[in-house]
Amino acid sequence: MRLLSNFGKSLALLLISLGAFGSCQQHLTTSASTGVGSMVPASAALSIANPVLAGDFPDPSVVKVGNAYWATATSSNWGPAFPLLMSQNLTSWELVGHVFPDAPPAWADYYFWAPEISQEGNKTYVFYTAHKRGGNLAVGVASATNPAGPYTDHGPLVGQPDGSIDGFPMRDEKGQLYLIWKEDGNSVQQPTPIWAQRLNEERTALVGEKQELFRNDPSTWEGNLVEGVSMVRRDGYFYAFYAGNGCCGNGCTYATGVARSKTLLGPWEKYAQNPVLVNNDTWKCPGHGTVVENQGRWYLLHHAYNTASQEFVGRQGVLSELTWTATGWPAFTGGSTPAQAAAPAPRSFTDEFTTTTLQPSWQWPIEQRPMFMLQSGQLRLTARPDHSGAALGQSTTSPNYTATTSLLQPASLAKGSRAGLAAHGDPDNTLALLAGGGTVQLTQIEKGKTKVVAEAPLPANQAVQLRMQARQGSQFTFAWSTDAGTTWHNLPADGAAIDGRYLPPWDRGIRAGVLVQGPATATASFERFSLEPQP
Repeated sequence: MRLLSNFGKSLALLLISLGAFGSCQQHLTTSASTGVGSMVPASAALSIANPVLAGDFPDPSVVKVGNAYWATATSSNWGPAFPLLMSQNLTSWELVGHVFPDAPPAWADYYFWAPEISQEGNKTYVFYTAHKRGGNLAVGVASATNPAGPYTDHGPLVGQPDGSIDGFPMRDEKGQLYLIWKEDGNSVQQPTPIWAQRLNEERTALVGEKQELFRNDPSTWEGNLVEGVSMVRRDGYFYAFYAGNGCCGNGCTYATGVARSKTLLGPWEKYAQNPVLVNNDTWKCPGHGTVVENQGRWYLLHHAYNTASQEFVGRQGVLSELTWTATGWPAFTGGSTPAQAAAPAPRSFTDEFTTTTLQPSWQWPIEQRPMFMLQSGQLRLTARPDHSGAALGQSTTSPNYTATTSLLQPASLAKGSRAGLAAHGDPDNTLALLAGGGTVQLTQIEKGKTKVVAEAPLPANQAVQLRMQARQGSQFTFAWSTDAGTTWHNLPADGAAIDGRYLPPWDRGIRAGVLVQGPATATASFERFSLEPQP
């Protein structure tokens, strides 16, 4: 569903009449759409310094619209749902917004996974997975007349009893539109079929009967699942790139395979040399992405863990080049994600809160959106009495970093409220340095249970600076200052590190940010927040 030129539209109509129309996921400058060979000579390979999407960007998807590339990724249980990123070259990306910037669709509550961004004509579509209120995982769709939005949600398309995830739109050899998705059988110890079913042209409903394309073979590298299918059409074949085995966490076993068929509905043949994309010393568990063509060369934008940071930073967006062998199968350069000695520098972030809206990289728990206001260079964040409190966080890009903030007038906080700096796992798993009630406390929340690790008296100053330092992604030290950072006091006093290995959920990385606990009548004011990577 790439943007079509006038010439491309005419060519597409001709090919439909010949029964040779290809993927709605590829623009007509590539052989993926026509099936008759590339229309653009191959250029020089991109200079790739991975990660191209630094931080927690699982399941990335990409599409070309005009002269720009647009991408999105899983946001899971962090809001806003589904980031929107733009690039001119596939390697340098800017976060410009979100598919659902304010609130998630009314039908869904959490697990905002695997968005697939696509373009056809003058409309952009995002097929996505979410947990249906009172139900299970389902595939929904939203559309916009501009890839930057605003997006209109059209609700769920399919939600099977075991769950439906990883929706991908594709036109068959006759030009008929289909939705491809995975039945989430592995969640209940069952196989994971990949289904295809006709989709109406408005992308608002499935029609006809579903048909299975293929499923996981537990006797192979695929293990208990196949998922994350991305398709292209090239030289008379449909190619399905897919992930198999365990996606997430320190013990992940993910890899990427490919299957092909002359017709969309099969029969499908899995490549005998699968998996085609595997681990290397730098990138672990590569998988779940979108194939994209750039000036005659082919790439897969997918996720992988950096072995130095693993689950603590999360699954980062990486780019791997592929070529086509003489037998028509894809081969990835080196068989794994490219790793250069000169990787991009981890992201530094500073917010002085001088604008009227939060910078787009701020996130919050999707089911506990906090109330906040920016005014006169301050972030005023209203407390929450539930879970760990009102949270705002930033995705980290390095296992070693320092986060600092200035909390104004801690002595004036309402009784029973505290505010400060935190390493956020999820709303029930947090490490935080909090001020209030005449003390500064280091608190550990694990599985919803709070423990005070250390405490010190706090002078009644106008402001207190708070500092959190992470090493190896999971070892945290904390300090506070009442003289604008000239003198720092460790908490605990001996400067011992606190083990935060329990923090990251199975499917996402740690966020660093601010936190306010207490009654909803309490508000805390922050003057500055910075997140600086360290060697």
